[in-house]
Amino acid sequence: MTVSSLRSSPEWKALASHWHGLRGTTLKELFAGDPARGTRLVVEGAGVYLDYSKNLVTADTLRLLQRLAKARGVFGRREAMFRGDRVNETEHRAVLHIALRAPRDERIVVDGKDVVPEVHAVLDRMAAFSEKVRSGEWRGHSGKPIRNVISIGIGGSDLGPVMAYEALKHYSRRDMTFRFVSNVDPTDFVEATADLDAAETLFIVCSKTFTTLETLANAHAARDWCLQALGGDEAAVAKHFVAVSTNADEVTKFGIDTDNMFGFWDWVGGRYSMDSAIGLSTMLAIGPAGFREMLAGFHAMDVHFRTAPPEKNLPVLMGLLSIWYNDFFGAQTVAVLPYAQYLKRFPAYLQQLTMESNGKHVTLGGAPVDCPTGPIYWGEPGTNGQHSFYQLIHQGTRLIPCDFIGFNQPLNAMAGQHDLLMANLFAQTEALAFGKPAEQVRREGTPQWLVPHRVCEGNRPTNTMLVERLTPRALGTLVALYEHSVFVQGALWHIDSFDQWGVELGKQLAKKVIPELQDRSEPSLQHDSSTNALIRRYRRGRERAE
Repeated sequence: MTVSSLRSSPEWKALASHWHGLRGTTLKELFAGDPARGTRLVVEGAGVYLDYSKNLVTADTLRLLQRLAKARGVFGRREAMFRGDRVNETEHRAVLHIALRAPRDERIVVDGKDVVPEVHAVLDRMAAFSEKVRSGEWRGHSGKPIRNVISIGIGGSDLGPVMAYEALKHYSRRDMTFRFVSNVDPTDFVEATADLDAAETLFIVCSKTFTTLETLANAHAARDWCLQALGGDEAAVAKHFVAVSTNADEVTKFGIDTDNMFGFWDWVGGRYSMDSAIGLSTMLAIGPAGFREMLAGFHAMDVHFRTAPPEKNLPVLMGLLSIWYNDFFGAQTVAVLPYAQYLKRFPAYLQQLTMESNGKHVTLGGAPVDCPTGPIYWGEPGTNGQHSFYQLIHQGTRLIPCDFIGFNQPLNAMAGQHDLLMANLFAQTEALAFGKPAEQVRREGTPQWLVPHRVCEGNRPTNTMLVERLTPRALGTLVALYEHSVFVQGALWHIDSFDQWGVELGKQLAKKVIPELQDRSEPSLQHDSSTNALIRRYRRGRERAE
């Protein structure tokens, strides 16, 4: 599909004109002019209630945004993804994370082959293995049951499992220890294993190609640690290591039995893989039934995204609102603020999902994009963030749209504290929307010289998502909501949300630098003057330490 320049399209120009006319309007005025706004600008789907009434939008805004999405082929591209077309055009791949959570009776065809049976075959193998480990049937080399699980990966092979484990810790096996190693900094591995018994430890090495530099470095460190503790018998590797990979030869060379190798497919991107075999640690923690419940949540949002009309479609609305603030208001960031301590790693997970997907500077056709793409996502759980960066959101000079996420029912009830938590969520969205004007500050008896300092202008936009309870299903639903919101944005910008060529450049250069750091003789350096000087200084410092 040929798509013209975004800014030159009549739909974009209509939105730009509308934005100019709306700029002086405040949320206070919008609510005063529409008493039912707070119950009208809401939508519910797949168990998520979204209140988007505290956004700087009118009915015309939403209509124009939807018209732009239609003109840019967003909904046609959505269907192409669900059909299994190769929408990852630069890598000529289908994009089918939606197949990872499809029911057994669904049919999704890629290159003439239904991939759903393969997906469920891997899930069944994962479930059988997980039950063996959780029941104590699987024993380590010395005959002890597994009490510790360490997942080794990086990027999408780490951020998803870490986030899911923390999010679903309430449902996890508390007689087992779960840890994650990703950083090639040896401190990460040393601290993860410092208090563990190798005889009771299972490592999951997550690398599709089994060649990822950081992951393999940590995997070999784990292998050495394990063998040293278990007497050096290399047969121990097969009882203490499993792999999530597709490279049987390298897995075998490492010493892992390929019967304990769990694969996934090239139509699964790393940042979309937490519900594939990459989630083996999640299944070990919460059990196969809990994992399938999480998959059901993903699927429920998939169905909602594909079938709900645009005006009632949560991912469509959230994606278009992000476009609205990023490209018209110049908002460079989005704060994600979950009022649930279990979701403490959720913003970090979303950073990769959103910014690796849409941090692109050219369109699918290779032309420079003509508007900003890929806003920066960040955040922390409430109420912690209220005592640090909320000051900037309330009174700073930057517009920062915020997503608030809350749950009606606590997982850990404690004398009204959940009410206190949620009261803060509701109060923050109210304060951000309506602020505190100078006349109110004066009425409170504030000295005139102090009034400007205590004024909060308001007019800060927010989305509020409410879910009944943080369950595995709810987590799957929330992750899929953001996955599809990212898709909507990328499709509207007409960029490839599923490649990550920018990640590759640093990796390639690092492979050149590694031998230059390790060479015992003085290497001939051919970098720029800064990089050459830094390498030489590092080498001198290391030599002094030796």
